[in-house]
Amino acid sequence: MSLGDTIRHGAKWVFIGNTGSQIINFALGLILARLLMPAEFGMVATILIFTNLAGFVAGGGMGQAIVRAKEATKRDYDLLFTLQSLIGLVIVAGFFIAAPWFGRWYDNPLYADMLRVAALSFLVRPFFNVPSNMLHRDMRFKARTVVQLTNLVIYNSIALSLAYAGYGPWSLILAGLFSAIAGALQYARYARWRPGLCLDFGRARELMRYGLLASGNNILHYIRAQLPTFVLSRTLGPEAIGLYNKAESLVARPHESITRSVYSVLFRALAKEQDNLDTSRYLFFRSLSLVAVYAMPFYIGFLWLAEPLIVTLFGQNWAGTADPLIILSLAGPLMAIENLSGAVLAARNRLGKELLAQGIMLAVTGGAIWLGIGYGMEGVAAAMVAARLYMSTHLFILAKRSLHARWRDLGRALLPATVLNGLMVAVLFAGTALAPASILVPHVPHILFVGLLGGLAYGLAFLYLPCPALASEAMRWKRKLKLARG
Repeated sequence: MSLGDTIRHGAKWVFIGNTGSQIINFALGLILARLLMPAEFGMVATILIFTNLAGFVAGGGMGQAIVRAKEATKRDYDLLFTLQSLIGLVIVAGFFIAAPWFGRWYDNPLYADMLRVAALSFLVRPFFNVPSNMLHRDMRFKARTVVQLTNLVIYNSIALSLAYAGYGPWSLILAGLFSAIAGALQYARYARWRPGLCLDFGRARELMRYGLLASGNNILHYIRAQLPTFVLSRTLGPEAIGLYNKAESLVARPHESITRSVYSVLFRALAKEQDNLDTSRYLFFRSLSLVAVYAMPFYIGFLWLAEPLIVTLFGQNWAGTADPLIILSLAGPLMAIENLSGAVLAARNRLGKELLAQGIMLAVTGGAIWLGIGYGMEGVAAAMVAARLYMSTHLFILAKRSLHARWRDLGRALLPATVLNGLMVAVLFAGTALAPASILVPHVPHILFVGLLGGLAYGLAFLYLPCPALASEAMRWKRKLKLARG
């Protein structure tokens, strides 16, 4: 199988996994949103700020170093398991000691109990991470997808059952712990991995040299992403966190399904081709172009349908999510540029420069939120969009220099998506201007009308607009839809 076919095949399975995850989470999230209140989601989101941050420390970026390495042995995986297990034990002890202070900080002892239970997952993570890294390195994305989707069913089944039984925020905490155990067992089976111990300090230093840079980037990126939640938790309270996080999670769904699907495969492909500049440049811009084509229509949809979509799906209690959703949707294309530029820097071992950029970005984000918090959730959302504009520009400049690319390459990559979405918006303006009020006023007919009209316009333009950059992609879809021979 050629490199292009391998990338396409891998991306297909990662996309299936990510999209399936989004569909499952979204569908069952609709039920959870009616079983749990926004404040209960906000409590769990607050806990996750700290446990997810510790997760980057637990991994230490060493798994990413193994995936990128030209060679990896059983001894390397045993070393990875040993180091992550030791770090996990330290983290669990730290959370157990800090839990009472945590409860006092939020003036609620329930926070302390939930933090301790959530911390137990760090005892499971090495059993989960190591075989997952093995499958990633071997580009066995189909196996990873099967585990991912199965695990989501397990998580949501437990969460829904406990929420229905009245366990409130505990339903999400316990579901996360038990699903981590189930995922570890599945990954070990597919990777045919058995844990082993190794203390090769020389090899550990090699892995940690790259791993610490990767981990540092992940930590700074995560802190930056969680700043709104932390600030809102200390100013507007858990209900505001629940509403804001709902908007943030909706905006992230196309990004998680499409952009991150491409990221996983692109990173491994660029690592294999890191000495071939022309191939690396082509892979980056081609990936960016296709991601923009497939993801941007969703952000247009959020901009157009925010309020009716939120009220119809989640109920009137969540209506406050609509305004931040509209604002955050403006950052959709920027997320793709930032994410895929990061793949270039990670694969080409430019993490030191990215780490500096992440540090600057953290300061920029903090300043933007400080200016925006006076305007509530909408001000925080606008601050995040402004900060992401800076970060996507900064990271692209670094990726461009690494690949010896030009700004015009970015313009050419984004041109097809810009044209297609511009045509779709024009059709939607015309269609809604001519449509009767009986269709546009009720929420459900409005959503269906805009979705069908916009989807039809976009699909036809994608398939039949004479665009050389999309000719091969359009032909693949025509063959799948039996609109063309061959």
